[in-house]
Amino acid sequence: MDLRHKRRITIAQNLYALSFHTKKDSKKFLNDLDEKTKKIIKQKSKIHKSIEKYASKFPIDNIAKIDLAILELSIYELLFEKKEPPKVIIDEGIELAKEMGGNRSFAFINAILGKVFKEKYGK
Repeated sequence: MDLRHKRRITIAQNLYALSFHTKKDSKKFLNDLDEKTKKIIKQKSKIHKSIEKYASKFPIDNIAKIDLAILELSIYELLFEKKEPPKVIIDEGIELAKEMGGNRSFAFINAILGKVFKEKYGK
């Protein structure tokens, strides 16, 4: 398995785990996270605005926590990090959804990431 893919799995798992922590007990958990995960957490409100914009029928609280974690990671990479080509980021998000999400997670994530891509890159 590709090292970058393994790293993305770990980040998605950490974001997922963080969603179960309260603010009080999350400080200890945050200390153990890698830098990229911390950067994603800092941009969470902007990332959630993108999700709310393109998944208006699905409030953030109603999105499966693992799907939300994958979206947070992928949207961060698309909008803020920009190290990989956008289509690679989208494909990775879809693969993570197939591996970690529900039966239809990949379609939901593909739709949201496709809309973010279209707005950002106009394609």
